[in-house]
Amino acid sequence: MNIPSFHLNGKVALVTGGSKGIGYGMAHALGHYGATLVISSRGREEGEYAVSQLKKEKIEASYLPCDVTKKDQVEALVGQIVEQHGSLDILVNNAGMNIRKPLPEVEESDWDTVLDVNLKGIFLAGQAAAKQMIKQKYGKIINISSILGSVGMPFQTSYAASKGGINQLTKVWADELAPYNITVNAIGPGYISTPMTKEWLSDPERSEKIINSTMIKRIGETSDLVGPVVFFASDTSKYVTGQVLNVDGGWTAR
Repeated sequence: MNIPSFHLNGKVALVTGGSKGIGYGMAHALGHYGATLVISSRGREEGEYAVSQLKKEKIEASYLPCDVTKKDQVEALVGQIVEQHGSLDILVNNAGMNIRKPLPEVEESDWDTVLDVNLKGIFLAGQAAAKQMIKQKYGKIINISSILGSVGMPFQTSYAASKGGINQLTKVWADELAPYNITVNAIGPGYISTPMTKEWLSDPERSEKIINSTMIKRIGETSDLVGPVVFFASDTSKYVTGQVLNVDGGWTAR
């Protein structure tokens, strides 16, 4: 039996929003398994610092700035990657943000901001990557969703809507791109300890409630996403597409 490898040697991977938090953790994992990394984000200083840290571990990485809500910037980003590296094999479609407010207080601008980054940005990056992957007849698209794409929680109107949209995009793209040897899957993290969630999790009562909602009884760490992202990025998952894998300590299984 031919057993596929988890190694990503020779593969070129783009991680949007890869300079910190979940994005950085997944970028580090892909680099550790041999991928040539490109990290993109809006913050050049953070992006270049992230690359410097990766290079200290002998991981081949570079930074390219991009606002994923701007179609011209996203298309230019993919073009630069292909020009520099010859291909784009893996997209970790991760860039995202949140504005937490009770429903009556959600401004139209709040909704637009979150949906622009979390859903339009996912669409634009996925579309640009797919165009290249179709030419290659190969690709791995990994959309970063959330458990809030499938369960409800207060104060998450725009965020949950965006993540539910990502889950549906994942299924549609998987069906559409399968003839081109492109798989499309999503990872739905539960609460992971990152700079974006630090303030939210600093409330002891809230943190305890979140912990008690999981079977494993702890907050997630970025290291908990290493296995899922490497699995979806490697050829070990070549018969898996259109799936949303919740990495949540058992939250959604209750």
